[in-house]
Amino acid sequence: MSLIVSVVGKSNSGKTTLLEKLITELKRRGYTVAAVKHTGSNFQLDHPGKDSWRFTEAGSDAVLLASPHKLAFMQKVSHDPTLEELVDFLGDRFDFILVEGFKGNGAPKIEVHRKELGGLISPLDKLVAVVTDEVLDIPVPQFSNCDGVALADLLVRKLAAPSGVGTT
Repeated sequence: MSLIVSVVGKSNSGKTTLLEKLITELKRRGYTVAAVKHTGSNFQLDHPGKDSWRFTEAGSDAVLLASPHKLAFMQKVSHDPTLEELVDFLGDRFDFILVEGFKGNGAPKIEVHRKELGGLISPLDKLVAVVTDEVLDIPVPQFSNCDGVALADLLVRKLAAPSGVGTT
């Protein structure tokens, strides 16, 4: 079963950079990783410097991008796919499904928070961690943006947890 975790945050908070670090670290440890990015635009795939290209360069085993107009693998869609539909599409071939976006889904979340961008956007009970540039007075584990190893440790512990929280 895959551990599904959504990385959320305000625009330009560092979500993609964090995902690159997590993908690289989890791949270094021998895990299979799929990256899913939700975008509201009509996207183009694999242009150097773009997110899909960056995820691939980081070593993701799969990159699936979704918008209201297209689904990666170039399958046209008539609606904005839900995270559940995308996870079903991926199946359980991956240890981790790391998601950028889909703020409203029920998957456990890591929120990337920047002091200058304002408060958190996620309910505390949905957060497994916060990556932040300031100390927050909340009962959620907090990490700096450069602590990808410790954050990967947390995700590996969740994958091994018998409760199955966040798994398909």
